Amino acid sequence: MARCPICGEALKWEEIIEQMLTLEDFENLLEDRDEFLKALDEFVFRCPHCGEEFWGRALDRREAPKVFELLNEFKGGIDYKNGKVRLKLTNLLALDVMLEEWDRKVGRGI
Repeated sequence: MARCPICGEALKWEEIIEQMLTLEDFENLLEDRDEFLKALDEFVFRCPHCGEEFWGRALDRREAPKVFELLNEFKGGIDYKNGKVRLKLTNLLALDVMLEEWDRKVGRGI
């Protein structure tokens, strides 16, 4: 789970991505994973809890590629007109991790 590197509070990925919607070319970033991850690293986010700013490179690097995949899998998950992410990305990531764990356990016969 993504956390603020300053105060340690849990962050919702949908709120993180909503901050990035201010980028002029955000829709184009969803076409290229590497460009998306680079833009995420270089973006300055503001924590909704403590109000401090931090670089995107401080976020969990394991979750960012999955966020990219989810945004591309669920077309229409972003309301560009109102600047809102409709998807509950944080919940979908948690479910994805649980399913991966399940697959590992079932695959090993545990």
